[in-house]
Amino acid sequence: QVQLVESGGGLVQPGGSLRLSCVASGSIFSIANMDWYRQAPGKQRESVATITSGKSTNYTDSVKGRFTISRDNAKNTVFLQMNSLKPEDTAVYYCRSSYIILGRRREYWGQGTQVTVSS
Repeated sequence: QVQLVESGGGLVQPGGSLRLSCVASGSIFSIANMDWYRQAPGKQRESVATITSGKSTNYTDSVKGRFTISRDNAKNTVFLQMNSLKPEDTAVYYCRSSYIILGRRREYWGQGTQVTVSS
């Protein structure tokens, strides 16, 4: 069982920055792919950014050039640096951990952290 705890959300003005963190419990963090998802009111949850166990990254088009995902395996933590924030970035942001062990895929989600971009 993996527990994920997000933090760093809040209220920020358009053009501002926030840094989200997600700390994972357990000893498998380094082999897990880590994702940030978000869900705005009335919309489906969408993938924002991914970082693999090998530290390859991928972003949804709407955040490319503004968001950066990174990980610190020594601290079991994944980060999402969000710059040049826009009102349309307002959502609950979730961290997800996924990995395959003994032939079985495991997936865990955090509880989410609210990001509100508004003047």
